[in-house]
Amino acid sequence: MYVKRTMADKKVSISAGIWDLYDLMYEISSQAKVSVRRVNDIISLKTLETSNGTVTDIDGNFKLEVNSEDAILVVSFVGYQSLEISVNGRSSIEVLMTPDLESLDEVVIVAYGEQSKQKVTGSIQKVDAEELQEIPVAQVTQKLQGKLAGVQILQNTGTPGSGMSVRVRGQASISAGSDPLYVVDGFPITGNISNMNPDEIESITILKDASATSLYGSRAANGVVLVTTKRAKGRENQISFSSYYGIQQIPESGKPDMMNATEFAQFKKEIFEENNRDVPEAYQNPEQYGEGTNWFDLLTRNAPIQNYSLSIKGSRDKFNTSIVGGYFKQEGVLLNSEFERISLRANMDYEVNDNIRVGLNLAPTFTNSKSPQTDGVWYETGGILQGALLTNPIYDYKNEDGTIPYGLPNWDNEFFVNGVVPMPNWWHQVQAVKNTSKNMGVLSNIFLEADLLPGLTYKLMAGVDVGNSVSDYFSPSTAGGVFNPGNPDDPNRISGSHSNSFGYSWMLENTLKYGRSIGKHDFDVLAGYTAQAARGESGVLSGSGFPDNRIQTLNAATTITGSTDIQEWSLASVVGRINYSFDNKYVLSAAIRADGSSKFGAQNRWGSFPSISAGWVVSEESFMQSIPLVSFLKLRGSVGVTGNNNVGNYTQYASVVSTNNPFNNVLYGGKSLAGLNNEELGWERTTQTDIGLEVGVLNDRIALSYDYYNKLTTDLLYTVEIPISSGFYNFATNIGDFQFWGHEFALNTKNFVGPFTWNTNFNISFNRNEALKLGTDDAPVRGEFTITEVGKPLGQLYGLQTDGVFEDQAAYDAGPTHSNSGVGTIRFVDQDDDGVVNNDERDYTYLGNTSPKFIYGFTNSFAYKNFDLTIVAQGGYGNKIVNVVERFTGNLDGAFNVNRGVLNRWKSESDPGDGRYGTTRAGTTGPERDWFNDKWIYDASYLTIKNITLGYNLPTQNMKAIQALRVYASIQQALVFTQYPGANPEVSAAGGLFSGADRTTYPVPRTYSLGFNLTL
Repeated sequence: MYVKRTMADKKVSISAGIWDLYDLMYEISSQAKVSVRRVNDIISLKTLETSNGTVTDIDGNFKLEVNSEDAILVVSFVGYQSLEISVNGRSSIEVLMTPDLESLDEVVIVAYGEQSKQKVTGSIQKVDAEELQEIPVAQVTQKLQGKLAGVQILQNTGTPGSGMSVRVRGQASISAGSDPLYVVDGFPITGNISNMNPDEIESITILKDASATSLYGSRAANGVVLVTTKRAKGRENQISFSSYYGIQQIPESGKPDMMNATEFAQFKKEIFEENNRDVPEAYQNPEQYGEGTNWFDLLTRNAPIQNYSLSIKGSRDKFNTSIVGGYFKQEGVLLNSEFERISLRANMDYEVNDNIRVGLNLAPTFTNSKSPQTDGVWYETGGILQGALLTNPIYDYKNEDGTIPYGLPNWDNEFFVNGVVPMPNWWHQVQAVKNTSKNMGVLSNIFLEADLLPGLTYKLMAGVDVGNSVSDYFSPSTAGGVFNPGNPDDPNRISGSHSNSFGYSWMLENTLKYGRSIGKHDFDVLAGYTAQAARGESGVLSGSGFPDNRIQTLNAATTITGSTDIQEWSLASVVGRINYSFDNKYVLSAAIRADGSSKFGAQNRWGSFPSISAGWVVSEESFMQSIPLVSFLKLRGSVGVTGNNNVGNYTQYASVVSTNNPFNNVLYGGKSLAGLNNEELGWERTTQTDIGLEVGVLNDRIALSYDYYNKLTTDLLYTVEIPISSGFYNFATNIGDFQFWGHEFALNTKNFVGPFTWNTNFNISFNRNEALKLGTDDAPVRGEFTITEVGKPLGQLYGLQTDGVFEDQAAYDAGPTHSNSGVGTIRFVDQDDDGVVNNDERDYTYLGNTSPKFIYGFTNSFAYKNFDLTIVAQGGYGNKIVNVVERFTGNLDGAFNVNRGVLNRWKSESDPGDGRYGTTRAGTTGPERDWFNDKWIYDASYLTIKNITLGYNLPTQNMKAIQALRVYASIQQALVFTQYPGANPEVSAAGGLFSGADRTTYPVPRTYSLGFNLTL
């Protein structure tokens, strides 16, 4: 370090450069088997007496004012021992920082504590705050996309404020849920972390195998996500502020390719002509309509998104405080939709004395959202987006005089044969329907740690997660649906509802930890008891018969109905773990958790979930010293049992419902059972074996990890059909066994070091599964489009296979046919070779699987001087998606607008088209539309460039108050490469048997943003 001194008012202004001492550090670190980056390492300095401080720029330069020539500088850098250096009147100081071997042995968060990464025997992955800050998005899980081996994170919908789908090692159950357990600062929450401000988070650790997750027992079969929030440490005093502002837009690849007005009018004209009917005047001159109305574009827009976050960390004596406040607002790309979040987190720690520490975490969050009913199939949910796609593009959303029509005309009044379906005015509908939700939540816990004896620590933690939600819905008489347009003169159409829900979950936990080292033997023991319970209360009021569209409160309704519900569950548990290591080479760990859950039958209420694991740090062996190329090598293996209790709170009980029963030709009200009790209903239990390898080469410039896992899940929970003679239709039970297995690879490389750096993170995962046993007589289990059979993977798509069209009479005569077949219709494959096509098991076949053959992700980070560039991507290969909307956008009877592919349909024997769409002849189009077949199924393999961020670190050595200032530009959802014609290849409507169905969801936008990070 070179120091210059200037005297001014008895203050010393020190400017310095920490320049190529990294070469010396590198030699030292080589002996310690760690690596040191050469640029972008910001070293902090401060004066011991005043705590005035600064940080170096990325070239090592800094400027700091101190009170005297005898000031003491504290120089610190992660992974190196901090130094206290007296200026002592010297004009130059040479600094040599030596590695801190203890700090370089990274500590990671694990279940109920932390552990040296070298001694971890389970399969875990950690992402630090530094990596999370690289991507400016509002969802925590968005920041994790593409970064974790074996973890699939999908953005199913672009609805503002919506969560993400997270799967650890693939699908794990038929119906009991496959979401991981989220644990925030030791508190297992009942939902997910979608509403957390990402700037609150210090690190996220994913626990994947049974050794890592078994201490969470009955809730850990789908993996565990540990979230650690930021805390102040040591003498840390810092203020940080970050913000970004962006514009969202729907990329062209995410827009449907529907016929315009001219094309649709021509299509309608040809339908009439092909059916030998007179063409209505409206369709006789298609060119008059031009492009017409693009209903999708009409309902969407470019929308702003903004985020602000303030972080304050302070330390005084024995009291540390970290406060993070945030405000986020996202206006949706669909009209009349938005999401707003206000968040605050305060983490406080106080050291009472050398042996007692207490802390408080308090995190209130408020969200406010509004969105019309956008997603889903038009006849199931009234989905606005799908309804708009199907609307005649000839119609305009406003009249010539500027007034707004509430219903769109049906010109030819023959919609079931050749006409069009009456529709509401979707532009009016999306803005007239009120659908709002306000949510307030508080997550808080307190803890006390006491050192009772040397090595023995007692910890008490108590926490509560409270939430309240209020939702309002109002649909005026001018709103409607497909076949049912609005009518302002009919007040009976007006409806509204108000719902309120309040819930809380509390937890009390007591643990004892004892750790000791005896010579080369290190061990620690954990024992504890924990109890958690939750209660939720909800109510909904619905009203009709409003006098006017302007009065939207329920007290104006003439008819009001209501219902209420209460849900409760509780869990009591005992946990224990022993970790042992010898000479930092050989590691053993054993853990167990016993859970008692109110969710299961009296005979299966308790379950035990043990695990055992071992590790061998081969690189610590003496014979490895002759192989300097290998800086780290560890082998590990584990086996254990976890559970899945993600089921209803009262599934084991038969519910009582109101019924009407006839006596003497008169109906009398009464009560009856709606199902059967099952006192033997129990856990889904997963026995998992994991074998792993971790390798570091060239001082960890190349780091590779590999895991093989094999999971046997038994007693899968499912509701099966039972003989009607029992008096009931179905029965909740544990029906079968599944096997899941796979391979996971992660590779981290430091490709270039020096003035220019380039780091790469690549991961790829292969997941497979097979049904081993399925209930009574191994009967197949069906979903809407899927079947699960013994010896086959979960949720195989199952339906009819197509083979082009009957191009001419000869092809039709050769068959196979069905009752609606004819020349020009779709040809289905006759699987049983009986000459007749049947829409049932006889001719159904497997049409693919909704699970990818492999998933992958990669991140490339570049830096040169003050510039940095990060590119994040993820993808999947080999899965199929059912594009449900194509049932209607490929409908050939003319009732709806259709996609442009229909232009190449069969028109005549001389113009047979491309073989995908058949004739429009009346009476032949139903099977093509209504029988599930492979025309709706697409290859959903994709690669998405999730984020590109270019940043610039402004020089701050001449700025007294500013430690660091970075500005950046970012593109989220930058590019999507896929052959799937739908809007989003990551869509998955549900889990288990219902995954892989695209029912038309809110578009996922591309976001262009500018932002900055400021540290004082």
